[in-house]
Amino acid sequence: MHTFDLTEHPHRRYNALTGEWILVSPHRSKRPWQGQQEEVTKEQRPEYDPKCYLCPGNVRANGEYNPPYTQTFVFENDFGALQANVPAGNYDQTGLLKAESERGICRVICFSPRHDLTLTDMATNEIRKVVDVWQREFAELGALDYINYVQIFENKGSVMGSSNPHPHGQIWAQSSIPVEPAKETGQQQAYFQEHGRSLLADYLALELTEKQRIVVENDAFVALVPFWAVWPFETIIISKRHFNNILKMTDTEKDLFAAIIKELSTVYDKLFGVSFPYSAGMHQSPTDGQEHPEWHFHMHFYPPLLRSATVKKFMVGYEMLANPQRDITPEWAAERLRSLK
Repeated sequence: MHTFDLTEHPHRRYNALTGEWILVSPHRSKRPWQGQQEEVTKEQRPEYDPKCYLCPGNVRANGEYNPPYTQTFVFENDFGALQANVPAGNYDQTGLLKAESERGICRVICFSPRHDLTLTDMATNEIRKVVDVWQREFAELGALDYINYVQIFENKGSVMGSSNPHPHGQIWAQSSIPVEPAKETGQQQAYFQEHGRSLLADYLALELTEKQRIVVENDAFVALVPFWAVWPFETIIISKRHFNNILKMTDTEKDLFAAIIKELSTVYDKLFGVSFPYSAGMHQSPTDGQEHPEWHFHMHFYPPLLRSATVKKFMVGYEMLANPQRDITPEWAAERLRSLK
């Protein structure tokens, strides 16, 4: 009988943040690839696009004009998935057909007036201004009595469903706590009640000891490929200090948060020589009036690219019907990213 080896043998890994499992099959990464291949096209965008709904001074889809903004610009989403004026109500047929109204606010954040920049291309001090806006929006929306969770996120690239190439992110604030943050709330709460410490603080201490999955690091944050990663080059940024939301960041931490976002996104762009697509978002404590000492601030990056700029990872077959599965190990992915610093 061979000794079990994480780098060779199929195994399951536990996601301590959600309580779920992922199947890892490292031996499959050695098989030859005969799947989809595509031609890579380099995207060239102008600094200003007169047809862009998000560029300064342009008219948006709803007929309103953007101001001639020179820094980060925020506005209410013209086609928001959530609305503030939804009446209270529910629908219930024998407990099997259930629905309830949901109030909320959706906003768009244009990171820069320039149409051709991504966070990678922006200077660190410009990204810091975005961090300031994230903090301001979290405070403003979270203070509303009917808002119990504020989700700040970015979909980068058309493959991730971004409807406009102008660099922008979104904020969805709503009355219920969404599924993924609710899972993380439960897991962190249970760990904190049992150990009296932050789950992610203890997890980060292990990662800093092992150093296998760390990609980039500074004095306040660590970006690493989590042990339980689902997406090929998935990463998570974790604060070294235990605090539960962006309002608790010091000025120095905001500088360093901007710096690590810049460094990580630059590494991503080097990986396959393209502007790397991803969905990214912060997970932080609910704004439901509770203290939530169990919550530990972090930011997820979920990129879809697998073997090249044209080979993408999708959830199919077993993953849709059973549970997520990956071939390349988080350790291998971290080593590949780390080599590009």
